[in-house]
Parts: sequence; C-alpha cells; structure tokens
Amino acid sequence: MATGRKGSKQTPAPTSAPATPTTDAGGDDIVAIARGLAAAVSEHGLTELIIETPDATYTVRRGGTPVVMPTAMAMPAAPMAPLHHAPVAAAPAAAPAAPAPVVDDKSHIVKSPFVGTFYRRPNPDASEYVKLNDKVKKGSVLCIIEAMKLMNEIESDVAGTVLAVLAEDGAPVEYDQPLFKIAVA
Repeated sequence: MATGRKGSKQTPAPTSAPATPTTDAGGDDIVAIARGLAAAVSEHGLTELIIETPDATYTVRRGGTPVVMPTAMAMPAAPMAPLHHAPVAAAPAAAPAAPAPVVDDKSHIVKSPFVGTFYRRPNPDASEYVKLNDKVKKGSVLCIIEAMKLMNEIESDVAGTVLAVLAEDGAPVEYDQPLFKIAVA
C-alpha cells in the first residue's frame, strides 16, 4: 500500500478503473493512470499519493485537508501562552507575603523529600501527628506523604516547636516543597 511518501512502495493502478482503448494510446494511458491513482487516494483516505517510475512521477493530492490541519494545530497554541503568563504574574505578588512572617533566624523548614499527597494524620479517624505550637523531637513523625500507593512517614530532622504547617491536608506536594516551619530548640 502506498503511503504517499517518497521512496514508498509503488502501487499499480487498481483493476477497477480499466483503461479505455483508443487510437491515441499515450493520452488514454495517462488518463487511466490518473483515474486509478485518484481511486486509490479516495479508497484509502489518503491526502496525497506520489508514484515514481523510471519514466515519470505521478502525484495525486486531495484538496482542503492539509490546510485545515496546521490551522487547527496552531490555534490551541496561542490560547495556551497567556495561561502560562498569568500564574507567573500572580506568583510575584504572593511571594512577598510569604517572606514577611519569616523573621525568626532560628526557624527550620521541613521540605518534602518527593512528590506525593500530604496527609497530617495516619487515617481519617485519627488525630493529627502535630499541631501548631507542639513540641517535637528529632525523629518525631510530622506527617505522611503518599507516593506510588506507599505511605511514607516524614520525620522531623530537628527538635523544636511547630510554628506553621505550610501544606494543606490531602493536597498534592512537589519535591522540595516546604511542609512545616519549626523553631529550633
């Protein structure tokens, strides 16, 4: 079957389009070949078919379809660009609000070691591992991050007091995202 690309297999004219014998054999052969190629393009749903022979190159194109495809592909790209720009513009406005409460030099940020879902409690019926102003020891469990169906306990790497919970319970977290702010004891 011809794919319409250069160097593809040659496809003979279908037998359903017989050549009409007349005295001018050269002109009728070309018409018969053109009809056969057009039938092959239509039958197989092709947009273009190129047949190269030592004597000639035959090209049959179906109109309209190639123009619509690039236009449809180009249109979604334009609306996506403003969507990427809008969050970037909003992020700097939110960024100054976060550093303002950070006045304490002795605070430590516990960050997510991997991508997953953040949970503050071991199960929905249990109480939270830690709350604001709770004292924690080094190695105390702060939360769970579910990654690839595994529940991973995240432990405190310092002793101190929980100043802030920086992630929302049940929300997805990214690698290196701040989870807790702890005042080092």
